[in-house]
Amino acid sequence: MLDAVAHLVAVAENNTLIVTHGNGPQVGMLALESASDPVLDHPFPFDVLGAQTQGMIGYWLAQALANALPARRVVALVTQTIVDVKDPAFSNPTKFVGRGYAEGEAPSPPGSEWTIKQDGLLWRRVVASPEPLEVVEIETIKELVASGTIVVCAGGGGIPVARDANGALRGVEAVIDKDLATAVIARGTDAHVMLLLTDVAAVLADYGTPSERPIRSATVNELRALNFPAGSMGPKVESACRFVEATGRRAAIGSFDDSLELLNGTAGTSVVASTSPTGSSE
Repeated sequence: MLDAVAHLVAVAENNTLIVTHGNGPQVGMLALESASDPVLDHPFPFDVLGAQTQGMIGYWLAQALANALPARRVVALVTQTIVDVKDPAFSNPTKFVGRGYAEGEAPSPPGSEWTIKQDGLLWRRVVASPEPLEVVEIETIKELVASGTIVVCAGGGGIPVARDANGALRGVEAVIDKDLATAVIARGTDAHVMLLLTDVAAVLADYGTPSERPIRSATVNELRALNFPAGSMGPKVESACRFVEATGRRAAIGSFDDSLELLNGTAGTSVVASTSPTGSSE
C-alpha cells in the first residue's frame, strides 16, 4: 500500500487526482466469511460487500495519502454505480470471485444460490458484471476535485445499484468492472489523462508467443483489432479506448512503478485518438 501511495504522491504533486481501486481479494474474502457466518439468516449481498470494501480500502488509501501530503485535503467517498437490471450479464454471470475449488467441492451456503464455473484447473463462484452506466456521486466528485481535494472513489467499480419504477436506488447482486467504471468517472469529470496502473510495464502484443512485444503507443482502432484476455488486460484496454473515444484525450496503461512516466507519456502504453509520429510497437 505504501509503495503504491508513494507513486501516487509523485503524480499528485502538480496535479489534481482522482484515485479508483480494485477490491477483488477483499470482496471474495468477505463473501466467504458472510456465507459461513452461523448468525446470519442469509449472506450479505454484493452491493453491501462492495460498500464494506470501499470503506476499508478507501480508509487505507486516504490515510496514507493524507500522511504523505499533509498540505492537501484527501477524502474517501463511498460511491454508487448505476446499472441496468435488464443487462444480459445478469443471465450470464462471468466475474470470478473468491477462492477456487476442486470439481464438485464448491459450497452451497444456505440462503444463497451460487453459480460455479471452471477457472483453469479449479472451479470458482461467478457473479454478474453488468455495464456501469453512471456514477451517482459524480457531481460531488467534481466539486471536491475543483476545490483541490484528492478523491478516492469507485472502489471495486462502485456499489452496484439500479433505479426502481419510482426512481429510487436499490442495491443489486453484482460486481462492476473497476476499469470500466474508472472510464465512466474519467469522462464524467473531464479528466485530462486517465492512467490505468497495474503490475506489467505495458500492454503486450502477441502475448505468450515468441514475438511478444510491448506496445508503446496505439490508436483505439489499432488496439480494438487485437485480442486481450478478458480477465486481465482486456478490461483495461477497453476502458482506455472508451475514454479516448469520448474525449479525444490520452489514456495510458502500465506499471505502478512508472506512474509519473505514464503521466508524461514516456513509459507504458499510450492510447491515443490518432497515430502520432513517434507512436510504435517495439
